Amino acid sequence: MSLFQENKLEIKQGRLLLSEPFLDDNYFKRAVVVLAELNEKGSVGFILNKPADMNVHEVIPDFPKSEHRIYFGGPVQRDQLFYIHTLGEVIPNSIPIAPGLWWLGDFEVVRKMIEQKEIGQQEMRFFIGYSGWEPNQLETEMTKKSWFVAKMNRDLIFDPDSKELWSKAMRSLGKEFSPMANFPLDPGLN
Repeated sequence: MSLFQENKLEIKQGRLLLSEPFLDDNYFKRAVVVLAELNEKGSVGFILNKPADMNVHEVIPDFPKSEHRIYFGGPVQRDQLFYIHTLGEVIPNSIPIAPGLWWLGDFEVVRKMIEQKEIGQQEMRFFIGYSGWEPNQLETEMTKKSWFVAKMNRDLIFDPDSKELWSKAMRSLGKEFSPMANFPLDPGLN
């Protein structure tokens, strides 16, 4: 039985998608994506391990200076800011993803809380753009074995070590996935 067959977790909101080791795509190579929304209209997710070389205050005018980095969430709407967080109802109009995880919410409240240093990096992550799939597109990609599915893990979602996030997430699937987690990016250089 192959490793692809052993990963039988259902795709659902709040789960993590891990790209297969040899997916050759600029956005999704070794990507870890959290699914923020999954319904009959399609899916929305954010790539967790593609940091930009800038912080939010360098991108958003008049945003309070902070250590909150910007991540590339995906190839859709790359001119818009999105965010996921653990603050729930503290930020009005937040949309639940899974227990303990939300996205969006009142941006002015977020701005004030960051200005007052009430939001840490382990509580919120900002993204430019998102990853989106049309209805049934993600399911089709799953049949092509492009993705593995992992349970939501807040420690992984807010892990500051983005370079090792994909490998850590693969190992979280179980010991049988550990060899895959160690595959080199370019096997020809091995």
